[in-house]
Amino acid sequence: MEPNTEHAPRRSRSPLQRLAGPLALSLAVIVADQLSKAAVRASLHPGEVWPRDWELIRFSHVHNTGAAFGILEGASTFLVIAPLIAIAAITFFLLMLPSSGRWYPLALAAILGGAVGNLIDRIRLGYVTDFIDPTHYPSFNLADSAVVIGVFTIAVLSFLAPGEDDEEEPEHAPGDGGDRQRSEAQT
Repeated sequence: MEPNTEHAPRRSRSPLQRLAGPLALSLAVIVADQLSKAAVRASLHPGEVWPRDWELIRFSHVHNTGAAFGILEGASTFLVIAPLIAIAAITFFLLMLPSSGRWYPLALAAILGGAVGNLIDRIRLGYVTDFIDPTHYPSFNLADSAVVIGVFTIAVLSFLAPGEDDEEEPEHAPGDGGDRQRSEAQT
């Protein structure tokens, strides 16, 4: 007969195990962001738009010396220091978060990946490559999208009832009388 592990207590996970998913997400954001920007730089000249006749959304090669969506144009020192501080703060929060939540660490990881992706461009090139061009809105890139999705997720989670992000815990741990109560109720 198989032991009943349905209500076995959870083993606490090490910080590395807890952060494996969020770190993988951050790395995926960084890699996708850098590969997409490299493809744009290799395929389009600065200022070039493809396809030209699309009205809703298109690709364009933009050198953005500002922040996300073109704000803070030319504030290069600030735009290197601020992400470094944000990266340190997000890393600290990831390490300090309780292990019960699922979505906060992933939201922070998306923000972290986006911040690192754009920081790589800014340090290496002196600007960030933007390429998603919604025609009537400033151009952006995958890193910007990850940051916005992460911030939006945290905003939504902050409006949920406390504990909504927590993983479900078993009703009773073995040996606390809960198993006996359930088996007595079944007989």
